[in-house]
Parts: sequence; C-alpha cells; structure tokens
Amino acid sequence: MPRDDLPIPAEGILLTHFVVAADVARSAAFYRDVLGGTVVREGEPSMVRLANSWVIINVGGGPTEDKPDVILETPPDPHRTSAFLNIRVADIQAVYAEWSARGGVFLTPPQDRGAEIRCYLRDPDGHLIEVGQTV
Repeated sequence: MPRDDLPIPAEGILLTHFVVAADVARSAAFYRDVLGGTVVREGEPSMVRLANSWVIINVGGGPTEDKPDVILETPPDPHRTSAFLNIRVADIQAVYAEWSARGGVFLTPPQDRGAEIRCYLRDPDGHLIEVGQTV
C-alpha cells in the first residue's frame, strides 16, 4: 500500500527532485508557502510533497562512499544552469498571480512561446523553476 505522505513507491519507480539548500528550513518554507506544497518531513533532509511529486531539500556536502568525486552545493552562478525543476500547470495566469501574491519573484511574466506559455522563478538558493502550460 503506498504512503501518500512519503516518496516510497509501491512498485516500479517514483521520481523526486533533490535540491541543495544553504538553509533547509527556508527552502522548505518556500516550496510550502509560495508553491503550495506540504512539508511531510522537517529537518535535514526535508521533504515537500508538491502536487503529485516530492522535492527533497538538504544541505550540500563533500564526497561520500557512493559518490566519491561529487560535491553537492547551491548554484554558484544563478545565470548558468544545467538542470531545473519543470512544473506543468493547467492555468499559468492563475498560478503566476497566486505564487506572485505569495512572494514568488518571476524573471518575467508568462511568455507565449507558441506550443506553450511559460515563465521562470528561482527558489531561495537560486535553483531555476520553469512553470509552463501547454497550449
């Protein structure tokens, strides 16, 4: 039986998104208060259920036995990224208005790109988040 409060798959796989935060509580509050998620685990790591997915938030750190050459850190330059969270919505104008009212700061208002309307915001550590609506 699946547990709705934790990202534990009942079968197959389940995709979560991991973000490195300088302040885990601050980032969890952003994903809860601005994006409307539910914090299901506090501390390090914190877990936030966001719609039908989860965001796992933890501090960075040096290599471990299972990733011996990897250092986890917040984005060193918010103007460069190699991956980002992509959130698909039914009504981008409503989400843009709601999240802006909750303190979300978007890079631009939603832009019509033909096949989709999209805009971007950042979490407190600079992780890029795309919000898009397919048209």
